[in-house]
Amino acid sequence: MKTWIRTVCLSALSLALTLGGTSLEAQDTPPAPGGNGQGGGGRGGRGNFDPEQMRQRMLERYREQLEVKDDDEWKLISERIEKVSEARRDLGTAGGFGMGRPPGGRRGADAPGGAAGGDDNARRFRAFMGEAGPESEALQKAIDSNASADELKSKLTAYREARKKKEATLEKAQEGLKQVLTAKQEAVAVLNGLLK
Repeated sequence: MKTWIRTVCLSALSLALTLGGTSLEAQDTPPAPGGNGQGGGGRGGRGNFDPEQMRQRMLERYREQLEVKDDDEWKLISERIEKVSEARRDLGTAGGFGMGRPPGGRRGADAPGGAAGGDDNARRFRAFMGEAGPESEALQKAIDSNASADELKSKLTAYREARKKKEATLEKAQEGLKQVLTAKQEAVAVLNGLLK
């Protein structure tokens, strides 16, 4: 449990530092057409969140930490890292960062950084971090509406079954990654939260 919490904290810190760097870069960006004169498209200079750029930065960091010099070796490893990351997002661990859904299930316009007015930046960020699945949404809706105990149990069962399937997919992806790593790389991957 302590390792998981440490991984969550380190991942969240890494994300904050990366997004902070994007914010600094965006302050020099000219305002977008129709913006409010602030860099980064009129969102207080936060810049535009680019999931592909974030993904590339993460992969570069993993390559450096895993000390992979050979491009062919890296192609194989990076494909398996991506499968792990995708499975983690599907599981709802927010892009692999271990962050779940905010309390109360707020994801819309009333959420911090919400999508009022179709904010593409917030939408792309949420998609990168991992959206809640339909079972999670149904369970949250049942909680919010003070549903009956029977309905809550039914939604909870559906949520747990869907989560088990997603956990199995994640475990399979992690096993695939583990098979192509050296002992040292496996240790690094565990400390980075890619493997258990």
